[in-house]
Parts: sequence; structure tokens; C-alpha cells
Amino acid sequence: MVSTSKIKSVDFYRKIPRDLTEASLSGAGLSVIAALSMMFLFGMELSNYLSVSTSTSVIVDQSSDGDFLRIEFNISFPALSCEFASVDVSDVLGTNRLNITKTIRKYSIDPDLRPTGAEFHSGPVGKVIKHGDETDEEYSEGSASLTAQNFYKYSHQHAILVVNFFAPWCYWSTRLKPSWEKAAKIIRERYDPELDGRIVMAKVDCTEEGELCRRHHIQGYPSIRIFRKGSDVRDDHGHHDHESYYGDRDTDTLVTTMETLVAPIPLESQRLALENKSDSTADHIKRPAPRTGGCRIEGFVRVKKVPGNLVISARSGSHSFDPSQMNMSHVISHLSFGRKIAPRVMSDMKRVLPYIGGSHDRLNGRSYISHPSDSNANVTIEHYLQVVKTEVITTRDHKLVEEYEYTAHSSLVQSLYIPVAKFHFELSPMQVLVTENRKSFWHFITNVCAIIGGVFTVAGILDSVLHNTMRLMKKIELGKNF
Repeated sequence: MVSTSKIKSVDFYRKIPRDLTEASLSGAGLSVIAALSMMFLFGMELSNYLSVSTSTSVIVDQSSDGDFLRIEFNISFPALSCEFASVDVSDVLGTNRLNITKTIRKYSIDPDLRPTGAEFHSGPVGKVIKHGDETDEEYSEGSASLTAQNFYKYSHQHAILVVNFFAPWCYWSTRLKPSWEKAAKIIRERYDPELDGRIVMAKVDCTEEGELCRRHHIQGYPSIRIFRKGSDVRDDHGHHDHESYYGDRDTDTLVTTMETLVAPIPLESQRLALENKSDSTADHIKRPAPRTGGCRIEGFVRVKKVPGNLVISARSGSHSFDPSQMNMSHVISHLSFGRKIAPRVMSDMKRVLPYIGGSHDRLNGRSYISHPSDSNANVTIEHYLQVVKTEVITTRDHKLVEEYEYTAHSSLVQSLYIPVAKFHFELSPMQVLVTENRKSFWHFITNVCAIIGGVFTVAGILDSVLHNTMRLMKKIELGKNF
């Protein structure tokens, strides 16, 4: 059995009897300084242990969200009507999707970007409008010619006024003209404006009556509008309440539509036309006309992760546009790539905010305004976007936070064709990986021990040097006295 004396022999910390030790004033001062130093260094080490450092590296994109990328946007066009606004997507692989509507919402807005009603519905996509075959036949003028001087007289004199806003140079206006005039002549014979007056078909030449057409927000030719007596009332913003006709344009269909419009209106009570709500005209051939000339487009599209384009423009398979009158000015409220981080998740991970791209959506809140003039017409506004993915790997809860950042360069380009707003996007094949690094608890304990031991040892050395120096000075002083 090992004796107690043998165990005591391995004691590293042998004790000196208290009556053999001597306290000094210098030792007390060094002890206080050493204790304060230990506390300060311990606090710094604890703060360093609790903080999280990061390391950044650039690696080949290893996206976990598949081959497609989501683009979310909210863009307002003060001078582009929702009636013709189209969102198109294309890429270098040959993908070409036109007039996307499934994930897109459109709202008419006024010049101050304020919405003027409920969501604007464009109706069926891709419908081929039928035209008449009377292009080679002789026909006489059957519709009334309207100007800014007599327009409102006609609109308040007749229960229903159907107007063809056209441009002589427009191909589709030329296709419509013979059918329109023949249908107008038939309707005039059946509903004599002098004796009946319930319906009149008319036309407006927008090259001659530009201000009148702008007042009714005509952007594509021909545009057929249905005005009902009493409903075309201006409100505080000068908006009008009427309908657009999107049906076939042959003579028979036009006549049938006019008959349907006038049928619910009794001859003796045309004053009450507004009160009569029954209208059996098919919804797909007439819908509320845009109340203003602007449109806010919001929603998202999914694109392949290759260079491509997001294009917003005026598009129609049966209308023509005057490029010199098109203005693609816009205000970008929001444009982002990838899946957005949920607010709840973001609030739990505030420490990673400096590393992700919420503050790097370069186009958010910016305006790109083109003022149409003789020297600044046909302007296409292009944005070139370089997109880079950033991933943050957290160590506390082992979550992966990923978001796309982009840089943008914009320009206004003169175009020979119909102006558009174009967003060129190109995704980098590399991604930024930010990794949080947290010190281990054992590293913290080791450093704490090193701090305590190191300060204690250094203080002991200083105390020994100071004490021996003072003793030596005393001996020298005693030697001089003797």
C-alpha cells in the first residue's frame, strides 16, 4: 500500500509556511494589476468566443434549386396600356415564350402610378381574329366621321356609340375598313339616326385627331370602343368608363354584335340606357377598356439558368403600333432573382444579413423615363444584369441561406422598331460561399487557462525583478553609509 508521504512527493504546488512569506506594497500593486488584466483578457476572449467569424470562397455553382430560376418583378409603365402589355421570355437555347399571363397580373394606373381599378384581364391568348373578304369589293362610307369637336355630341346623343379608332397606314385598319363600312351602312339603315338613334357606328382617324385618341388611351390600331350613353363620365382624373371590342371583324359578326348591343334598349327609353344592365354579348369579344394609359405589371416567370432576356412590350396579333408614339418609360418597384427568404426566417437570422443580397437589388426603386420628342423617339430601355448566387452556411443551426445578387447597367437605345423594355440577364457559373466559423469550447478553455497562467507568471517575474532590484539598491545604500 502506497504511503501518504509518497503521494505527497508528486505535489507540484508545495506550500510555503505563511510565517516564511513576506507581503510587500509593490507585490500588492502588481497583484491588483494582474487581476484586472486577467479580467479584461477573459472578457475579450469570451466576446471572441461568442462572436462568429466568416470565411468567403468562390466555387462552381452547386445550386440546389434545379435548372430553373425564378424572376420576380413589379414594374410600372405610365404610358403603356394594359390592353397590349406583354411579358416575353427568351434565351440562348431557343426558348421563346410570348405574352405570359398565367403568373402575371396587370393593373391600370394613372400618370402618378396609382391604380385605377381592379386587376385588368386580357382575355384569351392566341385567338385569331377573323376578317372579312370584302377587300376587293366596292363599298360606300357607312360610318360617321368624328372629330374632337363633334365626338361628345355623338356620345351623348345616342344610346350606344361604337367607334373605330384607326390609322390609314395601319395594315389591320385597312383590313377592317370595308367590313366596318358595310356593317355601319346596314346598322344605319336598320336604326336610322334621325328616327331611331339607339346606335351609331363611327370612326376616328388618329393621324388627324391625335389628341382625341390620346384622351381615350388609344395605343394600337384599330381599337374599337363601345360608348354607352351616360356611362362615359369623366371622374376627377379624367378617366372614362367604356368597353373594348375584341371579337371578329367580318361584316356579319360586326352586325350581329351591334344588334346584340342595341336589343336590350327600348326605342322609347333610350335615356335610361345606363340603367339597363342586361347584355348578352359574349364576354370574350368585349371587356372594359383601359381607364388610363398606364399599367403596373407584377408577378414572376421561371427561366432556364442560361443567358436570356425578359422583354416587356406592346404586342397584338391584330393591331398595329406607331413606334414614334410608344413610350416605354418605367419605374421598377421590385426586381429579384431566386426564391425570397421568408420574413420569419429572416428575423431569426439577422446575423447573416450583411452577407446576402437583400440590399444589393440594384434596380429596386429606380425610374427610367423617356420623354417623347422628335429627337428622342423610338427609345428602347435596356438593362444588362450580371447575376451571382450567394450561399451562407450557418454553424449555429446548420441552415443554408441562399440568395441571388446582381449588378445592373442600363441604357437608352434608339430603335427602328417598336420600343421595348428589355432585361438581359446572365448568370455566373460561379457562386460565392460564405461559411460561418465558430470557435470550439475547448479552444476557449485553453485560451482562458493560458491567459490566467500567463498573466500570473509574468506578474511573478515582474515582482521578483522589482523585489530583487529594491534589495540590491538597499545594499548599495548601506555599503555607502559604512
